Amino acid sequence: MSSLLIENVGAVVTMNESREILYGVDILCDDGVVKRISRSGKSDPHSDKAKRPVVADNVIIADGMIVYPGLVNTHHHLYQAMTRNIGRIQHLKLFDWLKALYEVWKGIDEEVVYYGALVGLGELLKSGCTTCCDHHYVFPKGAGHRLIDAELEAAAELGIRMLACRGSMSRGQKDGGLPPDDLVEDIDDILRDSVRLIDEYHDLSATAMRRIALAPCSPFSVSDDLMRETTAIARSKGVKLHTHLAETLDEESYCLERTGMRPLAYMESLGWLGPDVWFAHGVHFNDDELNLLAETSTGIAHCPTSNMKLASGRARLEAFLELGVPVGLGVDGSASNDCSNMISEIRAGYLLHRLEIGHSAPGPEDILQVATAGGAAIIGWPELGRIAVDHPADMFIIDASKFDWVGAEFDPAAALAVLGCQRPVSFTIVAGKVVVSGGELVNVDEVLLAKQARKISRRLCGR
Repeated sequence: MSSLLIENVGAVVTMNESREILYGVDILCDDGVVKRISRSGKSDPHSDKAKRPVVADNVIIADGMIVYPGLVNTHHHLYQAMTRNIGRIQHLKLFDWLKALYEVWKGIDEEVVYYGALVGLGELLKSGCTTCCDHHYVFPKGAGHRLIDAELEAAAELGIRMLACRGSMSRGQKDGGLPPDDLVEDIDDILRDSVRLIDEYHDLSATAMRRIALAPCSPFSVSDDLMRETTAIARSKGVKLHTHLAETLDEESYCLERTGMRPLAYMESLGWLGPDVWFAHGVHFNDDELNLLAETSTGIAHCPTSNMKLASGRARLEAFLELGVPVGLGVDGSASNDCSNMISEIRAGYLLHRLEIGHSAPGPEDILQVATAGGAAIIGWPELGRIAVDHPADMFIIDASKFDWVGAEFDPAAALAVLGCQRPVSFTIVAGKVVVSGGELVNVDEVLLAKQARKISRRLCGR
């Protein structure tokens, strides 16, 4: 594996335990990890580097640039990149929105999933995201069981880390669920494929490029048996568990009517609490439920843009942080966000909570923490989300000398939340390899990708 030297960095926002910011340093990456962070010889003529120059296969001269840890996206539906911005669904709330889109998603196949992943993951890389957790739960009859494989193929081609969450739906409309019956799977098929994916792809090493989690879709689309049996497999295999929970009041009403329990109590009855579990959204938790999440170290993927788009409500991020509920950031599906931009998500989260609760809202660095080390922790990959020696070399670089960052260099850690970034990042680096350079994806031809993906999107949506 080749080495990479990032030379004379203007500022490094490490997001380590003390949220340290380093100025005028070099970062040496080798074998996929950060090997050394040292004072730059350019800024200090008496430094060790000035006496013993560092030799690397590749060098980025980072004068005037800011280096951030790679962002960790803890909840996504990549296939939805192919069905975003469909006008007739924009006014609908979650349940009606899903029912309308299920009819489109019946046309999903391996080609749709592969190109949707290339587009969504490509957008994420261009916004500084180096690890994506994708929750794929739509397996139309006849589409086969290798849709997760198609996502992982796309991730490998682009060079992004991937936690593929094998989703599932087993409760169709005839059994009182929300999805159409031809979009649900047989439980035995789901469990068999879950085991196959874990055995074939799951890699627990700190520098792994792919891992697997198990992720039945939601309380309104899966059976109790599937939730229990999935839990047993996940815990026997040592993989994480993920699902949607407490996203809307409609979901709460569904759970109360069907089970007599609120959503979190229902999940607790199925054994779905603990440090190996994280829920997407968590908008409608009461105080007792928040305390239970904290006591059990059960995580939350906070998705502010999706929650605003679907008018689901505002998750109480300030309470998560105060109580110690593990929390990460997620862009959610492209159809409920309409882009896959993690920096935009950081800014949206910061502004949403400022609007709702004022000056007591989490600060800019708190949101960045959630988007980096916080997300890495809830997905069980704590080596990610920070820049430190012997940690994976995942980071992105913004050229702060550009005119749209004039006056923004005084607080690099706050800049992403306060200012945002309206252009692609200058570089994204995953496992010490440059995968975005000059704002463009390195490993694919973006023009050809856009042309082919647009053709497939029109085929799908034209149904």
